[in-house]
Amino acid sequence: MNLNEHITKVSNVLVIGCGGAGLRSAIEIKKAGLDVYILGKRPKNDAHTVLAAGGINAALGNIDKEDSWQQHFLDTYLEGYKIADPDKIEIMAKEAPVLVKEIDDWGANFAKLKNDELDQRFFGAHKFRRTCYSGDFTGLSILKTLLKKADDLKIPIYDNQYVTELLIKENVCFGAMSFNTESSKRTIHLADAVILCTGGHTRIWKKSSSRAKENTGDGYYLALKAGCQLIDMEMVQFHPSGMVFPEEMEGTLVTEAVRGEGGKLININGERFMKNYDPKRMELSTRDKVAIANYTEIIEARGTKNGGVFLDISHKSREFIIDKIPKIYTQFKESQKLDISKSPMEVAPTAHYSMGGIYVNPSDLSTSVKGLFAAGEVAGGLHGANRLGGNSLAEILIFGKRAGIASIIFSKKLTKKFSSSESVNLAHENINKFLKYGKHFAKPLQNELRMVMWEYCGVIKNKDLLTKGLEKIKTIKTKLKDIDTRKNKSNFEDLVSTFDLQSSLISAEATIISAIERKESRGAHQRSDFPKINNSLDFNLVISLDSHKENLIISKLPLKKLKSNLKNIISNSNIEESSKRDVKLKNKLLE
Repeated sequence: MNLNEHITKVSNVLVIGCGGAGLRSAIEIKKAGLDVYILGKRPKNDAHTVLAAGGINAALGNIDKEDSWQQHFLDTYLEGYKIADPDKIEIMAKEAPVLVKEIDDWGANFAKLKNDELDQRFFGAHKFRRTCYSGDFTGLSILKTLLKKADDLKIPIYDNQYVTELLIKENVCFGAMSFNTESSKRTIHLADAVILCTGGHTRIWKKSSSRAKENTGDGYYLALKAGCQLIDMEMVQFHPSGMVFPEEMEGTLVTEAVRGEGGKLININGERFMKNYDPKRMELSTRDKVAIANYTEIIEARGTKNGGVFLDISHKSREFIIDKIPKIYTQFKESQKLDISKSPMEVAPTAHYSMGGIYVNPSDLSTSVKGLFAAGEVAGGLHGANRLGGNSLAEILIFGKRAGIASIIFSKKLTKKFSSSESVNLAHENINKFLKYGKHFAKPLQNELRMVMWEYCGVIKNKDLLTKGLEKIKTIKTKLKDIDTRKNKSNFEDLVSTFDLQSSLISAEATIISAIERKESRGAHQRSDFPKINNSLDFNLVISLDSHKENLIISKLPLKKLKSNLKNIISNSNIEESSKRDVKLKNKLLE
């Protein structure tokens, strides 16, 4: 049998990832008349986008007339602790209203006011109500709408395709290699341009809102091997509220919409404890502050016997709850036989969102590799040290569309088609090397890695924990060379698990070495040995692979300076400084 056997497919643009960002990219490309298709390793109707439940942000001012794109920019930039790319935030804040209205017109069916304008709810750390929503299943509504649009445009979507390699020649990406997770059949995908929309890496923590076989960092590893850089990998968002039991549901997201609709956080003593952490905003504080508060209450023995705190919305009527957060109501009914209109939920922090990612140009989402673009959670730059709820769904639509437009321009301008038998052979070899008997198995090592990341790189960390965690990751990494990967006619799970493990190990290592380097506490990055913000550390951390593609290299990148119009927004703002940190940060920005 020829192990290097493959079929070849050709298109103008290849999109890797069938979630919201990938679909929105492909729709834009197809509308321009170019050939495009999408690869997804999950079923197309169950991409990770479905887990974005609470809503999507746009400064429409439908309820709070004072809202504006400038205020949306301020909230996002200041609450990201000023290490995000201000140009990328400006793009999102300006373009969100148009893209949100567009997706609703396409059929997302967001909640409406009596005047038929889009309803908007509060989300944490937003000064105004700007979060549009479909109950507590907004991501699912958006995904279904995009899938229907893609189907109307006859965009091919191929499920069960695991991409193992980007094909590169002379720093130009000309396609990718994938294998079918059901048949193992390999495909070489040749394209003028490639867009990565593969999600983040939060599944590598034991408690995670992500599900199995998603968010294992495969997009990061593909990009690093291709020659791209990663940015802000230490900035991982722990959502304040994940389920704590039953075991199979541990970490499952309890949407921020619960707090947005009036949910209260209470400890075992019956105390509404957010008054001790952010007395002005309480439960509507930023995710980093609420997660730290929940974590602190739990480790200081004011949590429940199950290792959580109470999130209570039972003061609202059952009808209100079923109207506003129907999915959460059903989730607890089915998994715990708990009626949240009568009793509080138990929640604890859970790894939720990768705020760092591939370093891209904010305008066209291009990477340092020609012909390679990245959009959605896999791309860094938008969120800084803390992501505001509702911004991720805006991100996938806005930057998915922009990546699509950029790939169209690149494809149309291309005068030389690249190909390389050497790159193709290497892609085969990187699969073949794993097809052997070995001493170790991928899934137990995956579980070991998840526990290492939770224990040594969790909500609050320090140098000792991080150093020990890095040592343990490197130990697991040595076992990858002797992994047992079986291939048979009915099961290719071993091969998937092996590649997931490889990507997870690199992503974990990048996260920990970045966390060691950032010697301060800023947003979601909290260190007990450096408990305060250090303004001398105003930089981004960049990760790349060395020339042999074996070792990670870390470097510092100066923060991008604010353009004059954005400086003016800050200096002229009436933002409510709700803590001393906000005041100091605003003054620092204006220096």
